[in-house]
Amino acid sequence: MRSATARTGPVPPKTRVLQPLLALALAMALPAGTAHAAEPGFVDPTTLGPVSLPSPVTTLHRGVFNGQRIAYAATVETYATTDADGRPAARLVSTAYVATSAASARPLLFAFNGGPIAASTPLHFGLLGPQRLAVPNDLQADAAGFKLVDNRYSPLDAADIVIFDPASTGYSRVAEGVAPASQFSTRADARQLAQLVAAWLDRHGRRGSPVYLLGESYGTLRAPEAATQLQAAGIAVDGIVLLGQAANILEYAQRRDNIVSYAVSLPTLAALGWYHGKVERKGRSLAQFVDEASAYGRERYLSTLFLGNRASAQQREEVAQALQGFTGLSADAWLKADLKLSKVAYARQLFPGRILASSDGRYLLDAQGNSGSVPDYNAAAERYYRQVLKVPAQAGHYSTAMPTSSDFNAWDWDANKSPFGDYPWVGQLRELLVANPTCRLLVGNGYYDSQTTIGAMDYLAAQSGFPMQQVRTRYYEGGHMMYTVERTAAGLADDIRQMVRRTW
Repeated sequence: MRSATARTGPVPPKTRVLQPLLALALAMALPAGTAHAAEPGFVDPTTLGPVSLPSPVTTLHRGVFNGQRIAYAATVETYATTDADGRPAARLVSTAYVATSAASARPLLFAFNGGPIAASTPLHFGLLGPQRLAVPNDLQADAAGFKLVDNRYSPLDAADIVIFDPASTGYSRVAEGVAPASQFSTRADARQLAQLVAAWLDRHGRRGSPVYLLGESYGTLRAPEAATQLQAAGIAVDGIVLLGQAANILEYAQRRDNIVSYAVSLPTLAALGWYHGKVERKGRSLAQFVDEASAYGRERYLSTLFLGNRASAQQREEVAQALQGFTGLSADAWLKADLKLSKVAYARQLFPGRILASSDGRYLLDAQGNSGSVPDYNAAAERYYRQVLKVPAQAGHYSTAMPTSSDFNAWDWDANKSPFGDYPWVGQLRELLVANPTCRLLVGNGYYDSQTTIGAMDYLAAQSGFPMQQVRTRYYEGGHMMYTVERTAAGLADDIRQMVRRTW
């Protein structure tokens, strides 16, 4: 099932574009071993100054969301968390938006971005909060001019919203005397969230409220782990939203000999070829074209890759010609690559001398991967917290940078590290859905996202063993942070409303 936003035709391709959110997106999907220290957008977490927010800061506001005028309170407050042994671990600062007329049965949506680890500014200021960063459809627009505007799409009309920033991001910090790296593991990270949820419910008398988790990118791994911990603590999760999902990343990671990864990546390559005018559209919609590529990928393409060097020359030529039709890259290029062109290789070859942004392939970068100007999220967040939410300047610095030591190699994935090991996230989701038949799962991916792809989402749905009557999948126009497209933000917010209102 797809949202209406996914069926709308793309804007005309550009030859010079800016990637307004690239810096933050790259912070969520860097390859292993990437050096961070000298790069913008990263910070040594041991150098972050302290945050002093001794008591909650609450302000009252009004806004119009989905056509409804809502009075709400915004509260910025601190929660202490502990490690597995009960010792102090972190002092987390959450930002909550709660309707002043909220009943105890009103749904609660706890939201967070990825990394590992990053502040939740994209979701906060791109989709969920009362104000959003307005990104125009003109991809050549100067990002320096992007402004925070009232967010009429926020689902605040349907649910109260709590923004989670993990320790060493936002205003959240590790506890005094605690090494930041002690929190750089999937279980420790999810423990922060689970403890925050439980403490928030207790502090605000909301144990009776339906609880929903919304995670993006790495946050789609945090969500099932935290939900599992919450379930063990007696707190049921009524629904989970995964945006840019990576739960089955082991299956679709693009290692050279992982043939499934090439088949599930083909729909994304087709979408990119379509957007940039490199393929023959023949009156078909984007959705129809991608559906054709998906079917070809799981049938003829995957079976030919399985044959490997046993495939005949004619078979290989036929597949290469079909791949040219779906992607815009020549059959010769596919044959030279043994029919295995990674998403990165495709992005580099589609426009010689340029690169397609991995987070949103609508955007073209120069050969060095430079994106042009990007908005100053740090300054925008600081201004918002100071001027709108009235957090005093002496409270400390709101950090949107990603901690340098939380890269993929340094992160502890808490998995079976033998050659036969696996990651638990798909199994956790399946167990949660089976144990709670009223729990719902919404999974959404952007057509132009080559980090976490639409094909991988479909593969998850097909192979997971989920009770599919509890699951909805969506393709959205846009990239990894698909809600930067305004009509996608509207459609995605409506999907969230339907979920929390239990209308599907």
